[in-house]
Amino acid sequence: MTNLPKKFPEYSMMYKTLNKKILDLKNKKFQTQDKVIINEIQSNIEKYQKEVNRIKFMFPKNFFEKNS
Repeated sequence: MTNLPKKFPEYSMMYKTLNKKILDLKNKKFQTQDKVIINEIQSNIEKYQKEVNRIKFMFPKNFFEKNS
């Protein structure tokens, strides 16, 4: 098995939490018609996605796909 980050449990929980938040925001985005709110939601989604990608990069390839 390849090495895991030092703070493995925290990063793993953060990854799952951020993915859940992204999914919630996407649902919220489709339920609203206000362009300003949609832009704010999209900005948050992008910010969270960057963090998810950063966390994903710390782990072995396909780690989260296998352990979801």
